[in-house]
Amino acid sequence: MLEKSVIDGIANELYEAEQSRTTIPRLTARYPDMTVEDSYAVQNVWKERGLASGRRLVGRKIGLTSKVMQVATGITEPDYGIIFDDMVYENGSVIPHDTFSNVRIEVELAFVLGKPLEGPNCTIFDVLDATEYVIPALEILDSRIEMQGRTIVDTISDNAAMGGMVMGGTPVKIGDVDLRWISALLYRNETIEESGVAAAVLNHPAAGVHWLANKLAQHGTRLEAGEIILAGSFTRPMWVEKGDTVHADYGQLGSITCRFS
Repeated sequence: MLEKSVIDGIANELYEAEQSRTTIPRLTARYPDMTVEDSYAVQNVWKERGLASGRRLVGRKIGLTSKVMQVATGITEPDYGIIFDDMVYENGSVIPHDTFSNVRIEVELAFVLGKPLEGPNCTIFDVLDATEYVIPALEILDSRIEMQGRTIVDTISDNAAMGGMVMGGTPVKIGDVDLRWISALLYRNETIEESGVAAAVLNHPAAGVHWLANKLAQHGTRLEAGEIILAGSFTRPMWVEKGDTVHADYGQLGSITCRFS
């Protein structure tokens, strides 16, 4: 593990980069022995700084849930980050592009919990039982660390690249639809750029949520009732520029639209 003073220093750098909309040099180039546990320690310090400034934790995001992304990053499990209240946008929002760095969009489902979820023995059936409803969502990826050569260690430190999310579409109860077969078409400026089906997320979009509950148990915490859990993307990230309009069509679950000004 890195020294606590180093972890605190990295978290402060990331906090300042978020405030100034800039990026910092790649951590793994500066600390080649940095581990995944170091990264989560950095993320936790960054989270505590946000809470101390008045931000409110409303949920978590799960990343690297598809096989292709795990192979590309050389890891065998997903990662996670946290969602603050000021990261959540409503359907139809006009979002300032300059709020983020290296803006990309991913298509996901969000699980809103009606009950707490706690590991270490949480199962997918516990997730389905605890879920109040599922709703379509877009994740806005943001990078506070330079992207060239970045590894999973850099990404986790950077709150798993979580920048924001847009919620929309139609909330559904567990059992009303087959979650594995929810599909989406992702448009940028009226052109389809990506499409996918939710089963691409670990064979079932709820699978990442029980992984997260068990992972958090290792860090001494749990998922609480009311939390929003972004369950992982079932499309590749789509780059977004200033002025772009993004539209995601989830078929029977409705759609989400936002514009980056």
